[in-house]
Amino acid sequence: MTAPGGDSPLPGIVARHFVLVAGGTGGHLTPAYALTQELERRGHRVALITDARGAAIPGKPDFLPAHVMAAGRFTKNPLSWPGALLAMLKGRRMAKALYRTVQPTAVVGFGGYPALPALLAASGAGIATVIHEQNAVLGRVNRLLARQVDAIATAYEKVARLDPALSARVHVVGNPVRPAVLSLREEPYPPVTAGGPIRLLVTGGSQGARILSDVVPHGLALLPAELRGRLRVTQQCRPEDLDGVRAFYAEQGIEADLASFFEDMDARLAGTHLFVGRAGASTIAELSAAGRPAILIPLPIATDDHQAANAAELAAAGGARSIRQHLFTPEELARQVAELAADPDGLAAAAHAAWNCGRPDAARDLADLVEGFGGTPVQDVIRTAPAKPAAGAALAGAVSSTDATR
Repeated sequence: MTAPGGDSPLPGIVARHFVLVAGGTGGHLTPAYALTQELERRGHRVALITDARGAAIPGKPDFLPAHVMAAGRFTKNPLSWPGALLAMLKGRRMAKALYRTVQPTAVVGFGGYPALPALLAASGAGIATVIHEQNAVLGRVNRLLARQVDAIATAYEKVARLDPALSARVHVVGNPVRPAVLSLREEPYPPVTAGGPIRLLVTGGSQGARILSDVVPHGLALLPAELRGRLRVTQQCRPEDLDGVRAFYAEQGIEADLASFFEDMDARLAGTHLFVGRAGASTIAELSAAGRPAILIPLPIATDDHQAANAAELAAAGGARSIRQHLFTPEELARQVAELAADPDGLAAAAHAAWNCGRPDAARDLADLVEGFGGTPVQDVIRTAPAKPAAGAALAGAVSSTDATR
C-alpha cells in the first residue's frame, strides 16, 4: 500500500488498485474525482480511464494517472456505427492491457461511452465491476451495462429506466461532491438582511447556457430599482456573450461579476443566497450538499429528460423551483426573484430543505461499496482519519415548491 499523498510503501500493508472510468463531461468526472480522493485517503491506488474530452477537463487530482482510451459513440446515423464499433473494440483491447498491468480489484464506471468497452473488458477478465448513476434516469451506457455488473450505485432512491429485477444489486449512495463543496455543509446559510445585498449565482453547466445570458439579465432588469440595487450577480456566460451581458447589467445598475469560468466557484457558492441555472447531476448534488435554494431550468434536450427528473426531488422537498425552459421568460424570472427576495425566512427555509436532500457521505459510502469487492481482507485498508460528521446549517422550517410547468 502506498502512503496517502506519497510513494513510500507502508510496512506490512498491501495496496488495492481500482480503475475508475468516466466519459468526458464534468457530470461524469466530478464524482469520479471525489471517489478517487476518498480511496487515496484510505491508502489505495487509483487510475482513471477517460476520453480525449475528459482528459482536458480541469479538476483531476495531481496524483491520479489518466489513460485516454478509444470509445465509440453510436449516433442515430447508421453510417457511424461501423467506426464506433471499431473504436469500442480498440478501447476494449486497451482496457484489457491496462488491467493486466495494474490488476485492479474493481473497475467503477461513471457513465459515458468509455465506460462501455472498459466495463465489458473487466467483466470478461473476471474483475469486479460497479456502475454509478448520477442522474434520476439511468443513462444509456449504464442501461447497457446494468445486467453485466456486480453492483449498481445510484444517487437517487428512485431511478427511472432501471429494471426492478435488478434491485438486489442496487445501492443508494448519493452523488459524491468535491471536498471543498462538502465543507460548506458545516456553514450556516448566509442570512438575507433588510436592505442588504442579495447574491445570485447563475451557471449553465460546463459550457454555459445561451438562454441564461438572454433571460436572466432582462428578467432582473424588470425588478424595482431598489431591489436591482441590492443584487450582486455572479454569472457564468459563454465567451461570445460576455461583453453584451456585461454592458446590459451596467446599463441597469446591477452589480455583476461575469466570466466563462470561475476558478473559485466553491467560495462563490458559499456566499450565494439563490442559485439560478441548469439541473445537472453535479449541480443538484452540490446545491443539496451546501444547502442553497435554487431556481432550476432543466435542459430540455437532455437524454430522457433526465435534468427535469433530477430537479423533481429538490423541488418536491421545497429546496428549489423548477421552470421548464419554454416557460422561463424574463417576466417569470422577475416574479420568482421578487417573491423570494421579499421572504428572507422562506429563502432560509428553502436552503434548509435543500440541505436535507444532501447525501454528505456519498463518497464514503461508494468507497465502502467498491472496497468490498475482492482483494485482500478489510484490514489492509488504512484510514488516515475518521469521517467528520457534518454539522447542520442554522436553518429551520419548510417551504412549498413552485413548479412553473403549469
